[in-house]
Amino acid sequence: MTDILITDDEYDIRSLVADILEDEGFRTRTAGTAQDCMAAVAAGLPGLMILDIWLKDSDMDGIDILKKMRREHPEVPVIIISGHGNIEIAVAAIKQGAYDYIEKPFNIDQLMVVVRRAMETSKLRRENVALRQKDVAPTEMVGASPAHRALLSQLSKVTTSNGRVMLTGPAGSGKELAARYVHANSDRASGPFVTVSSASVEPERMEEVLFGRDGPERGVEPGLLEQANGGVIYFDEVADMPLATQGKILRVLVEQAFQRVGGTDKVSVDLRVVSSTNRDLQTEIREGRFREELYHRLNVVPIRVPSLEDRREDIPTLAEHFVGILNQTQGLPLRELTEDTKALLQTMHWPGNVRQLRNVIERVLILGDGAGPVEPSELPGPTEGGGEEADVSLSGSLASLPLREARELFERQYLMTQINRFGGNISRTASFVGMERSALHRKLKSLGVVTAARGGGARVARVDETV
Repeated sequence: MTDILITDDEYDIRSLVADILEDEGFRTRTAGTAQDCMAAVAAGLPGLMILDIWLKDSDMDGIDILKKMRREHPEVPVIIISGHGNIEIAVAAIKQGAYDYIEKPFNIDQLMVVVRRAMETSKLRRENVALRQKDVAPTEMVGASPAHRALLSQLSKVTTSNGRVMLTGPAGSGKELAARYVHANSDRASGPFVTVSSASVEPERMEEVLFGRDGPERGVEPGLLEQANGGVIYFDEVADMPLATQGKILRVLVEQAFQRVGGTDKVSVDLRVVSSTNRDLQTEIREGRFREELYHRLNVVPIRVPSLEDRREDIPTLAEHFVGILNQTQGLPLRELTEDTKALLQTMHWPGNVRQLRNVIERVLILGDGAGPVEPSELPGPTEGGGEEADVSLSGSLASLPLREARELFERQYLMTQINRFGGNISRTASFVGMERSALHRKLKSLGVVTAARGGGARVARVDETV
C-alpha cells in the first residue's frame, strides 16, 4: 500500500503522470480501463489512486470506481482528474469521498502538492489502523502450580494450529489472558486481536458492531469481524450473545464471509475464533438460550481455566507480579510482601479469582502508607476493618464444643487450609506447620483428613466421610 495506481483511458496521460511521479521517487502502476483498474486493486491495494472520471471501453466510470473504493477500501485516498471538468463534477466527486479534484491539463507543481498530501494521509490512516489493531495487553502467564502448568501445556499445543478454542472457567480466572497467550504465540501474532464483549453490547446493536454498516450517508463502517481479519476474534462470555446473532455468527464460521448491515456485497475474512464462558453451555442449550450447532462449531478444543482456589500456590507470585505491573503502569509504590502477608493471601477466600486478587493489591498500594513491606493488617478483613484490633471471640461452632472437640475441629480446619494453600503438597505443608512429614501423616489420619486429585494436577484436602 505504498504505490500509486494511475487510471486513465489515454495512454499518453497515464504514462506522463507515472513518469513524473517516479522521477519524484514514487512507485506507480497504471491501468487504461475500469476492468484493469479493479484487477490491479485486487492484486494489491495501492497507497493512492489517481482516477480519470471518463473511461472509454469500460463498464464503470470514475465515479462508479470511486464509490466502490469508498465502500470496500475507504482507507485508500482517491484523486479525481478530468479534462471535461466543471464545478458540478468536482462537487460530486468530493461528495462521494474523493480526496481532491484536479482538472486536465494540470499544473505539475499542483499535482505534486496534492499527491504528497494524499500519500501522507494514506500513511497516517495505515498507522492509525495498525495502532488500533496492535495488541498491547499483557500476555505473560504467571504461576508454577500443577493446575497452571497443565493449562500452559494445553494452550501451547493449540498455538500451532488454527482450531477454534473454547475457554471455560469462573469469572475473573484469566480467560482473556489465556486467549491473548494463544494469539501472541501463534503464527497470527502480527495480526489483530479483537475482543467482542458479548455482555456489554446492547442486543439491538450487536449485529452492527460485529458486521459493520454500509450506508449512503456514512459509507462503509467496518465491524469487529472485519477489523480482526488476519488475526483472532475473541468472543468474551459468548453465552450472552443474542440468539439471532448466534445464527449469523454460525454462518460466518461456515462461509468465512458476511454482509455488512445495510450492504449487499459479501465481505470475506480470515479469522481464528477463540471464545469463553463461565456458564454451563449444555444447560444453556437445553433451556433454549444457546444454539447447539454454534456450540459444536466453537467447542473444537475445550480448555478449562482453573480458579484461584485450584492454584493457591501461585497467589504469592501473582501478588508480587501485580505489584510490579501496577508500579510500571500507574506509578504505585514498589512494595515487598512479608511472608505473613503472603500466607494470609493464600488462605483468603477469592470468589472473584485472579481479578479480585489484582484489585486487592491495587487497593493496598493506593491506600498504604510509605514504601515499606505490605503487612497482613493492610489486607481487607471479613469486616473490612483494615488492621484495627478487635476483641477475640469464638465462632459458634467452636464455642459450643468441649475443649478437646474444639481443638480437633480447629486442627482439622487449620491443616486442611494449609494443605490447600500448598496445592496438596504434604512436604511443604509439614515444613510450614513445623511437623515431621510422618507425624503430619499420622495427625491427618487421626483427624480423618485425606487428599484427593483435582483437575489440572493439584490436590485438595477433604474430610474422609467413610471414617
